[in-house]
Amino acid sequence: MNDLTAPSALRRPLPEDCLAELRAVLGERLSTAQAVREHHGHDESPYPDVLPDAVAFAHTTEEVAAIARICNAHRVPIVAYGAGSSLEGHLLPVQGGITLDLSQMNAVLEVHAGDFTATVQAGVTRKQLNEYLRDTGLFFPVDPGADASLGGMAATRASGTNAVRYGTMRENVVSLTVVTADGRVVRTSRRAPKSSAGYDLTRIFVGSEGTLGIITEVTVKLYPQPEAISAAICNFASLGDAVDSVIEIIQAGVPVARVEFMDEHAVRAVNRYSKLELRETPLLLFEFHGSTAGVQEQAEVVQEIVRGHGGMDFEWANRPEDRNRLWAARHNAYFAGLQLRPGCRSSTTDVCVPISALADCVRETARDLAEAPFPTTIVGHVGDGNFHVLMLLDPDSTEEWEASERINHALVRRAIAADGTCTGEHGVGLHKMGFLLEEHGQDALDLMRSLKHAFDPNNILNPGKIIDW
Repeated sequence: MNDLTAPSALRRPLPEDCLAELRAVLGERLSTAQAVREHHGHDESPYPDVLPDAVAFAHTTEEVAAIARICNAHRVPIVAYGAGSSLEGHLLPVQGGITLDLSQMNAVLEVHAGDFTATVQAGVTRKQLNEYLRDTGLFFPVDPGADASLGGMAATRASGTNAVRYGTMRENVVSLTVVTADGRVVRTSRRAPKSSAGYDLTRIFVGSEGTLGIITEVTVKLYPQPEAISAAICNFASLGDAVDSVIEIIQAGVPVARVEFMDEHAVRAVNRYSKLELRETPLLLFEFHGSTAGVQEQAEVVQEIVRGHGGMDFEWANRPEDRNRLWAARHNAYFAGLQLRPGCRSSTTDVCVPISALADCVRETARDLAEAPFPTTIVGHVGDGNFHVLMLLDPDSTEEWEASERINHALVRRAIAADGTCTGEHGVGLHKMGFLLEEHGQDALDLMRSLKHAFDPNNILNPGKIIDW
């Protein structure tokens, strides 16, 4: 873990004239109150709180641009903040400065139903957008579990339970409005379905975690609501059998919409937290989208495959309320896990590997976790080779933290050795910075650093994240 116990050497003082200029733009929407700063000084990562010097609440792209110009002139860091649900320390202001809260920029600006696109301000959450779309017959599919903001999801290149069918934010962002470090406003592309005009600025900013620009508007792809949806649970005697089933299902070309994995510890936690009675063995949670006949055909093929791997009988959830309850339980698996050890601090990590390497990677990770001196769970979007490990640590135990980091390092190196990645969807933030050299190599890292220097020459945009300055 990066050392956050002594960030003061890099912390930049906030000039009083900068504060005065920001207050002239924002009025009471610039806060230095202790409670407000504390709220914006932590995320869901295992890092200790780091408070900003002030919090700015923006309402428009023009305000964000004005804030950027002021902060750039005074060399004051800006850390963009959405819903605060990041897991790797992305939003901690390790060099002080301003936290720029975009949550009040929450307007749905345009829906072009005929083109299957919507344009929203960065603070709109995925649930809010889908509620807005409810009567259009369309929906936005990227679902990372938390009710994250669309701006934050674009910034971290988020994905989630539907990625196996609909892709990640990388595939579903059409265009962005971005404010640069010096306060210019850039629209990265038009809404045309494709373009060969110049560099692909959209993809440069998607996944940049607020280090290259501040995303203020997002245009995303929409999809028709499927005619039929069905969900099912299937239990297995072993973790390996469950993962082997998924590999065969994907290789058979079955277009499942979601296929999620939980180990027995995660199932136990979910049962307690969500008042369910799932069988406490490794399980797969499926969802099928399509026509009525198509969904039935997909389900029949999947059932045949899982039987060959010792899968127990499917338990179906066809009513919307039953499906919603199951998926709510899966999305709450993180919070359910925390209840296995009250008062703990969680360290979560994720990797993504080619689907052919998934079974070995999960099995070896489970062996490591069996020796851990603390409770753990494994959950995963195994349909696209991505899984997550939750480690529940005593916040006062250096030994447990070091043991968790040994497990994390072994897991990441196992994934990279399989031609995978150190993070499939959490992002780099602070926690995964040390692995980028091993994954990408020095030349690629130098190129990334050159981009950072070109886009943000004064290093004010979320400094200290992804790469060293």
